[in-house]
Amino acid sequence: TEVPTMAQLVGPLRKELADSLFSCRVLVVGAGGIGCELLKNLVLTGFKNIEVIDLDTIDVSNLNRQFLFQKKHVGKSKAQVAKESVLRFCPSANITAYHDSIMNPDYNVEFFRNFQLVMNALDNRAARNHVNRMCLAADIPLIESGTAGYLGQVTVIKKGQTECYECQPKPTQKTFPGCTIRNTPSEPIHCIVWAKYLFNQLFGEEDADQEVSPDTADPEAAWNPADAAARATASDQDGDIKRVSTKEWARSTGYDPVKLFNKLFKDDIMYLLTMDKLWKKRKAPLPLDWTEIQQIESSQEEACGTGLKDQQVLGVQGYTQLFRRSVETLRSQLIEKGEGAELVWDKDDPPAMDFVTAAANLRMNVFSMNMKSRFDVKSMAGNIIPAIATTNAVIAGLIVLEALKILNSDFDQCRTVSLRSQSNLMCTRPLYVQIEDGKGTILISSEEGETEANNNKFLSDFGIRNGSRLQADDFLQDYTLLVNVIHSEELEKDVEFEVVGDAPDKAPAPSAPEEGKNIANGNKDSAQPSTSSKAAAEDDDVLIIDSDEEPSSSTMEASPESSNRKRKHHDADDAASKRKRLDQQPADDDEDIIALD
Repeated sequence: TEVPTMAQLVGPLRKELADSLFSCRVLVVGAGGIGCELLKNLVLTGFKNIEVIDLDTIDVSNLNRQFLFQKKHVGKSKAQVAKESVLRFCPSANITAYHDSIMNPDYNVEFFRNFQLVMNALDNRAARNHVNRMCLAADIPLIESGTAGYLGQVTVIKKGQTECYECQPKPTQKTFPGCTIRNTPSEPIHCIVWAKYLFNQLFGEEDADQEVSPDTADPEAAWNPADAAARATASDQDGDIKRVSTKEWARSTGYDPVKLFNKLFKDDIMYLLTMDKLWKKRKAPLPLDWTEIQQIESSQEEACGTGLKDQQVLGVQGYTQLFRRSVETLRSQLIEKGEGAELVWDKDDPPAMDFVTAAANLRMNVFSMNMKSRFDVKSMAGNIIPAIATTNAVIAGLIVLEALKILNSDFDQCRTVSLRSQSNLMCTRPLYVQIEDGKGTILISSEEGETEANNNKFLSDFGIRNGSRLQADDFLQDYTLLVNVIHSEELEKDVEFEVVGDAPDKAPAPSAPEEGKNIANGNKDSAQPSTSSKAAAEDDDVLIIDSDEEPSSSTMEASPESSNRKRKHHDADDAASKRKRLDQQPADDDEDIIALD
């Protein structure tokens, strides 16, 4: 079927602009989700001279949205296959494909000066920073873009006329305490971060902030260093290991997979076990031994899960063998690069991904967690947010619109365009219950795994006691409920808590704007109060707890009336907005009380 061109869809472009499309050279950096849509849009709009570069190869997981690729293309170069697919429905286009990294020194400032326009369709910050700097140096307009789920953005960057990509600080990746990563991982993501750190410590650029050996300075491990050192002696001697940097020791062994394995999953774990206090309230880790694992019969090691290989979960022996093979492959790559060479972590590099998958899963097993498939590990290790095909399509269309403005010399018409969503297909905003302690401590979250570690803890572990206050936020309904916690000695037998008051079954409907008024972003005069603020004002809950802890003198014998007085005092900042309502109606009408035993 013949694909209609832009001219057939919306009518012909002005002759001068059409001529510009025909003659100009553009560079597309990235041939993934946005890149596939963008290449299609460019040739159908009339662009004839296009060069595309991408280091990545096609993975099965790409096929649900990167429509230029088919199953037969898995493992091949994205850039090359994208070129071939586009030429099938637009053979008159002149497309050059590079299966390479844009950060390769061959693509220098002179290379960028060959183009009238550069379009980014990347998925990582390092490459974005690099292209941004090269376009500034070459004085070539850059159209930057990105998507995350239902969200997306397109912005034009032109030297001397706009701010650049690095002018505004970008949010940092979610980080975890070093002692959690090194000593007491409790979630698979902790083990995956540890495995990525380990890759850099062994094969990449060493970073003191990414140490993977046991953290003896862990403030929670109030152990006696002299005693622990003595107890760990056997472990050190067993593997003939000295406590030196991970890379230094690995080099001294010639990157021997067996010695690496026993150090990381046996000796270091035995050393952790000497930190007694860490394991008083946690399940202690279980060291792994290479020799013992090799004695497991292959018939006992069955992969869990069906379907694609990447979605299967191997057993301990399977991940041990994957660890060995990946270490040997990475060691060979280092040797080929020469003395002092370093490897760079890339989620799309099979040996690197195999290493992180194996190391992370072995550590999960040591700390009694359910192991993950290679697909799951890659998603977490690469910080991948599920991609939405329609978002990529919208953003690719916006890129071309901005490109037309640039080629028409209408820089003053260029805009930063953000795509936002109110879709009900996927709730991306969770429900939170947090403590009003000035720190925003999250007690319960609907996001899977975020507060799983809190499940077996007591309220008192979080400093919640008589007079404490909780805030429950349901972002999907734009609804907030405040809960005041009150201690009680008068609950019936076997009753652990009691709700006093009538909380509404659902959030109140949003108020309709007054007729004739427009609600616009940034227009305070026309904006209506949010539902959440109304709910917070009208539906305060009081939680009453019966526990062995003595209530403080300031809250002894608390009643709903007294708690109401304290709440008004506590919320002095809101007093002006609430006082009139509180003076006009009884407190009992809107106070909800929960009593816990």
